[in-house]
Order: sequence, then structure tokens, then C-alpha cells
Amino acid sequence: MTNSSARPRLGVPRHLEGLREAMVALVRYADRAGLRAPVPTTPDWSVRRLVAHQGMVHRWAVATIQGLPADPDALEQEGIDAADPLDWLGDGAIDLVTALVRAPDDLVAPVFLHDAPAPREFWARRQCHETTIHAVDALAAQLGRLPRAADAGWIAEEVALDGIDELLTGFVTRPRSRLRSPEPHRIVVLPEDGGVAWTLDVGPTPAVTTRVDPAARPDGDSLLRGSAVALYLTLWNRSDEVTPCSDDDWDDTWRDAGIIWG
Repeated sequence: MTNSSARPRLGVPRHLEGLREAMVALVRYADRAGLRAPVPTTPDWSVRRLVAHQGMVHRWAVATIQGLPADPDALEQEGIDAADPLDWLGDGAIDLVTALVRAPDDLVAPVFLHDAPAPREFWARRQCHETTIHAVDALAAQLGRLPRAADAGWIAEEVALDGIDELLTGFVTRPRSRLRSPEPHRIVVLPEDGGVAWTLDVGPTPAVTTRVDPAARPDGDSLLRGSAVALYLTLWNRSDEVTPCSDDDWDDTWRDAGIIWG
């Protein structure tokens, strides 16, 4: 469940620009790391597997937008077997952008997150953040470690804030989310920039996220405070730059909830 109507959503054009920026970064860092390099942020993946996964998701999204069937396993295998996986990845991204640009504003297509916007905006937003997070995975492969906000200079503050909002309102509030606590626990996510904050109330039932004014100084049991990009990477479990300001082990509970894949 999500409360409050203030949303830091960017709109389709900015999401498509974010997708383009992420693709540039993903290809750059994947090429530098090499296809055989391990990916520290996605256990048991190589860069080749990462690229195949991302290219599969782009093609699956195109099929969903166009109302066509798709076999994710077959698409991912196609990427793994590609003679030039990065070229194959680029082809899928071009098709995705083309499908979103040509889609009508009143597109009818499935969406799968809580508090989702209309389908065209949903798919532009989801693929912007899907690709951005996996570009961070490629960066981690090139660095050989978990990245920090300073390493991901292409991610704009506004994109990071929008991605935090998608995660906290769309993903962790779904009934299928494993983010649970036997006792009530409130997490406050407080970016140092951007003029927006969130409270996340976790208990034995699906979490409730509320967008709040940071000037109201929201209270909670755990406080996550940092730059927008540092919070974005940390909340997606791609970085450990931000740690909770509390005396509990809530960071372990968050990670154990399985919020890993973009």
C-alpha cells in the first residue's frame, strides 16, 4: 500500500533519456570488464550472463508492449550464444525505444507493480531503472567491487529519486514481497537532496510506503540517509555505502528480503 500523492516521476521522455544513458554506461563497463568477468553485485553471474539477461528483458518488454508472446528463457539463451553479445544487446534496446516512442499514450498492456502508472509510462520507467541498475552491475564487474555513488556519475539525482520511489512504492509493497517483520518497524528513507522522503512501515503484512515532506522530520526505527544516488544503489543492494542509523540489524532484514534483481 502507498499513501500520499506526491510522486517524483519523470515522464516518458526523461525515462527514455535515462535508458539511453544507462545503455551507454552498461556497454562501456561491460566491454572494459570483459564477458568472462564475474559480477560482484549479482551472485554467480558473468558479464556475458548479465548482458544476456538485460537483452532478454528488453525483448520481453517489447513483446509485452506489443501484445506478443515471448519466451524469456529462449531469449536469454540467444543472448548467451550471440557472437557479439553487446551488439545483440544494442539491437534489443533500439527495438525497445522504438516500441515506446510509437506506443500511444493510452496503451493497453499489462503492468505488474503496486501503485503503477499508466502502461506506457510504466514500461518506460521500469526499463529505465532496470537498465540503470544492470549498468551498475557492469560497473561493479569492471571495478571488481561494490560501487559507490561517486563511481556512477552518469546517474542523475532525479533519476535516482524516481528509482527509489519505484522500489519503495511499487516493489516492496506488493503482497508477494518478502519484506516482513514480526513486530512493527518503520524505516525512514531521507535523501540529502531532492525535497522528498519516504516512510516504510513494515510488519507481518505487506509494507505501507508513505511519501512525506522531509521538512517534517519523520521519525522511525531505522533511518537511511545519504545522497539520492547512494540511497538508490544501496536500496537496490548494489552498494553498501549507506547504513541504517539505528542499533538494530535492519540492513540484514532488508537484504534477506531478496531485493536484488533489477
